[in-house]
Amino acid sequence: MDLTLSPRERELKARAKAFAETWLFPQEERLEDEGHLPAELRDRLRRAVVEAGFNAINHKPEVGGQGFSFLEQAVVNEELGKATGALWAVVWHPALPLKDGTPQQIERYLRPACLGQRRACFAITERNAGSDPSLVETRADYRDGRYYLTGEKWFVTSGDVCDFILVHALVDGDPRKPTVFIVDKALPGVREGRHPKFMHTYVFGHPEFHFDRVELGPEQVLGEVGQGFELTKDWFVEARLQIAANCVGGATRALETANAWAESRIQFGRPIRDFQAVEFMLADSAVEIMAAKSLLYRCAAEIDAGLDRKLVHARASALKLHCSEMAGRVADRAVQILGGRGYMRENPVERLYRDLRVDRIWEGTSEIQRSIVGGQIRKRGLGVYTGW
Repeated sequence: MDLTLSPRERELKARAKAFAETWLFPQEERLEDEGHLPAELRDRLRRAVVEAGFNAINHKPEVGGQGFSFLEQAVVNEELGKATGALWAVVWHPALPLKDGTPQQIERYLRPACLGQRRACFAITERNAGSDPSLVETRADYRDGRYYLTGEKWFVTSGDVCDFILVHALVDGDPRKPTVFIVDKALPGVREGRHPKFMHTYVFGHPEFHFDRVELGPEQVLGEVGQGFELTKDWFVEARLQIAANCVGGATRALETANAWAESRIQFGRPIRDFQAVEFMLADSAVEIMAAKSLLYRCAAEIDAGLDRKLVHARASALKLHCSEMAGRVADRAVQILGGRGYMRENPVERLYRDLRVDRIWEGTSEIQRSIVGGQIRKRGLGVYTGW
């Protein structure tokens, strides 16, 4: 079994590393201090993404994307994930379900989104619906050939900079008809609500949205009526793979920072890495990253090889669970190794400590991932995870 990255994969990884260090790292402290980046800087970053060839790496060139394989996406997102403040989010990935749009939807939404001329966000979570999407209350009532969308959505990541929203709603309030609608943000009845403050610093916001009888035509349905859960699940799988890659990158940067500090910090006449308590933390972190990275690359390569869709969903949950929890442990050790300096916001390990915490929550909590893994074991046996 050849686990060596190809020359192209190594080249993409090196390019992504250079992009992160050139364009993303220099913005970290400003973002932390000011809480946002000015519009002109965001526009400059957008142009840099296009020039670097990292726009829409998850979509085909025919629609304006880069057509990267899942493994190629993984090595790129790993390097981008080293940036704090979720600055990796300036490198956009239009939601994968948009590929299932009609030719008209692809031309109106997907192609300009791939080129950076438009931006989408995905709205699922509500006040009473998070891990259980069957509790969604946002509804689209069908009357005389039109849909009227009513409800509210919470935690809509990048909603402040998007111009259209993929909204998961129930047609006529029927839980058997979950449907994804493409909603232009400028439509009458769409209102951006409050912007909650979160523990992490994030380059964009997570606003709430309110929909008051927003009128939509049938051409705004993505896929088919009743297909919403499957489309949303496809988006979750893609998002979980990206989160896993970002976590591997973030953990790697935290460990590299801690390792350098342990070498240079002299106490009691020698580098603190010479003390077994510190050395063991470095060793444990290195082993955990090695295991997570191996799992990430293998899962991505298997998807590229045509792995069955149900197994993709099963393994994406295991991957997201393992990588997000691994990154939290590595970041915690890094803070401990740096001591007081690791608790300062000017230090990347402090920012990573806060940034990585949400990865155990969004796009499916660790508990939901365990539930999925357990369910897969009941249905298909342990071999889904131990027999590959």
